[in-house]
Amino acid sequence: MSEQTSAVAPATAADIMRPPLTTVEQADHIAAAAYLMKRAGTTALMVMNAQTGQPAGIITEADIAHAVADGKDVNSTRIHALMTTRPTVINTTTSVRDAAQVMTSGHFRHLPVVGDEGLVGIVDITDVCRALLEPGVPPPPAGLAQPE
Repeated sequence: MSEQTSAVAPATAADIMRPPLTTVEQADHIAAAAYLMKRAGTTALMVMNAQTGQPAGIITEADIAHAVADGKDVNSTRIHALMTTRPTVINTTTSVRDAAQVMTSGHFRHLPVVGDEGLVGIVDITDVCRALLEPGVPPPPAGLAQPE
């Protein structure tokens, strides 16, 4: 039965990833990150290094929720204080099943996807679950909010 599933399900991260369209810089405050997540309909943003233009880390809605729960001021706390630096990444040829294993073992809900040219996308737990449970169903367009 697993042979049938793997033949129909998207085989790689490239098949299910979304482009990392919305990014923030390390010096931005977390209120800005929360606003951008809401507007983009996403639950994570890639954090870019302002000097190099390269990814420096990732910030998620969970990072922001923890900061709020800890009583931090969202207008003065900077992203660099909360972000995960050097997040675990997968490449475009990583199988969906392997991506699920990385997410499960690391307790991650988001994985940046890298290719030959650097950062090319991001997958979240919803993308991976959808690919495993609903083979052949394409991911929603980038920026489309997911139902909560």
